[in-house]
Amino acid sequence: MSEIPLLIDEPKGMASALTIVLAHGAGAAMDSPFMNDAAGGLADESFRVARFEFPYMQEFRKSRKRTRPDFPSVLESIWRRVVEQLGDPSRLVIGGKSMGGRIASMIADKAGVKGLVCLGYPFHPTGRPDTLRVEHLKNLGTPALFLQGERDTLGSKEEIGSYTYTLSSSIRIVFLPDGDHSFKPCKTSGHTYQENMAKAIKEIVGFCAGL
Repeated sequence: MSEIPLLIDEPKGMASALTIVLAHGAGAAMDSPFMNDAAGGLADESFRVARFEFPYMQEFRKSRKRTRPDFPSVLESIWRRVVEQLGDPSRLVIGGKSMGGRIASMIADKAGVKGLVCLGYPFHPTGRPDTLRVEHLKNLGTPALFLQGERDTLGSKEEIGSYTYTLSSSIRIVFLPDGDHSFKPCKTSGHTYQENMAKAIKEIVGFCAGL
């Protein structure tokens, strides 16, 4: 079986002992502006960052025709292959944007990785707050950091506070001021996307230091 192509951001200077592996969300590739900002920011903090794409996104690069994401079983299989390809799972923190982070959360415990970082976890589909995607998070054992925009339409601060989400004590949620699903605040909020991304990077650095 061939190796999965990886996009690697190498740190400037001495590298951390950990590699952070990030998967893209459902609608944008591994080199979207959001993913570039996250990977570049973490590399600047001395982390080696690896990114990859699921088969449907690889196909989109060739055909330029949009298709639905692969079946969950395929997405999980690809994540497991990437972890195996990168070697010692105890040196890996896995996660990613939205769907990419969600699938990472589904394989984290069995993969034996060091930690999990979700950038905008999709707690439910858009407009369907009662259709929760939290069942597997009840007993998650892997230390996890969820970075969530306060206005995220897939799980806002208000929703998470109002609904009874039964989440593992291993999960810590940090809310980014007035951020949407991609951490962007309203122009009138007094906050900026750059500030929110910088806060997200800082939180990840602190999280990894505590692992």
